[in-house]
Amino acid sequence: MKWNDVSDMPCSVARSLSVIGDRWTLLILRNAFMRMRRFDDFQSSLGLTRHLLASRLKRLVEEGILERVPYQQSPARYEYVLTDKGRALHPVLMALAVWGDDWMDKGMGPPLLYQHRTCGHVMRPVMVCSACHEPLSATQVTPLPGPGLMAAQEDLALAASKAGVVPREGALGSRKKPGKAGTAAKPRQRARAA
Repeated sequence: MKWNDVSDMPCSVARSLSVIGDRWTLLILRNAFMRMRRFDDFQSSLGLTRHLLASRLKRLVEEGILERVPYQQSPARYEYVLTDKGRALHPVLMALAVWGDDWMDKGMGPPLLYQHRTCGHVMRPVMVCSACHEPLSATQVTPLPGPGLMAAQEDLALAASKAGVVPREGALGSRKKPGKAGTAAKPRQRARAA
């Protein structure tokens, strides 16, 4: 599978990673949240090549995460401002920061503290249930099929039937048929290319 194909998977994590899944993009976003806006500032802060920075900024603009806004006419110069879609990534960056504080601090403590402007307290972000507001952990969450997965399964089945293909076992949640009681299901054999 090619990296670009990840955006077509019926998985919100995969689709998100197709846009923000490399280290430079996340660091650009980190800096944007710290109110950095100009190309030269991003480059000097991160130390990446102009070509690489330009390609990452272009992709973030194309995806609607950043907006390219002119700040000078002659010569034309632009700054990069977070859109609503970009600001919606703030919890992702905060979650990464907390994980880094907990697991990558090399015993020195967090490099940054975060103050909640509303109450004035230094805080630590916590993910909570949208219904009961209790803090969440991985052992307390069960993934269930959503409408996007079901739609993808229907699309796959429709495309397969038009092509006269039977989806293979395990493809997009297709169910494996159990073997007879007391016997193991036989593994499929793949045809060898000549």
